[in-house]
Amino acid sequence: MKKVKSLMINIIIIAVVFFAVTAYQQRNLLATSNSPAPYFNLPLVNDSEQRINIAMLKGKTTIVYFFAPWCTICRYSMPNLESVTEDSNINAIGIALDYRNPQEVVDFVSDLNLTMPILLGDRHTQSNYKISAFPTYYIINEQLHITARSMGYSSELGIKINAL
Repeated sequence: MKKVKSLMINIIIIAVVFFAVTAYQQRNLLATSNSPAPYFNLPLVNDSEQRINIAMLKGKTTIVYFFAPWCTICRYSMPNLESVTEDSNINAIGIALDYRNPQEVVDFVSDLNLTMPILLGDRHTQSNYKISAFPTYYIINEQLHITARSMGYSSELGIKINAL
């Protein structure tokens, strides 16, 4: 009985530390109290003539996923994002930041066989969304308000839970 009690205390301590670290990491991100998502109008990586803006996302829950092509965690997390969108009624778009040139982003997307729209972001977009680490994503509802946010690796389950 004493070992079970000790194990439970350790699990609780680990959970508290995990949530405290997560809250600390996310302290500077945009608020999730149904605040409007900042405007963007960015080119698609594979067609710089075609652009996507925030207004085009209205009417459907969308995950706006910010990544960098050099980010190893992004490489492991983005396939989870792709899977969630295939199995649900949720849109996803990726916005590349901190890249040297568009070809670096094209290669990253090609390596992962991503089918979601990938946009080429800029410093203005990074600043508006307060992106300080990769990956970071926001869940935007049908009315273009931020309902959830996350930073770091995300499993399929974690993304689905945040999108509810």
